[in-house]
Amino acid sequence: MSSIKRHVLDGFPKSMSPSSHAAEADGFVFLTGQFGRDLDDPEASLPDGVEAQTERTLQNMARVLAGLGMTLRNVVSVRVFLTSFKRDYAGLNTVYARFFPEGERPVRTCVGVTDLVRDALVEIDCIAKK
Repeated sequence: MSSIKRHVLDGFPKSMSPSSHAAEADGFVFLTGQFGRDLDDPEASLPDGVEAQTERTLQNMARVLAGLGMTLRNVVSVRVFLTSFKRDYAGLNTVYARFFPEGERPVRTCVGVTDLVRDALVEIDCIAKK
């Protein structure tokens, strides 16, 4: 059995849940769900609207990956959770496409959920490969 390395990154706020920022096994890195909080001011209000929250969520994901020596190009799989799927799906996709350009898009699952931490509109987690 391979070893599992759990990452709690310096300079990042603690996860909202009792979890690590990421876990690594066999060259795969699994990020905990990210949402639109400001990593430099985690108690600040979330931005208004799914587009602004998606932008910050993906920036947060990129920042965690950078802390592990990776970029969004290392991402192979993404899961997206939306609290208002019908209303916010198009706005999410508009922002998402800027972060994952054509030809570099990971596989993705997107589901509607009833609620997210701090009343976020979107949460995204991913699996990346070193």
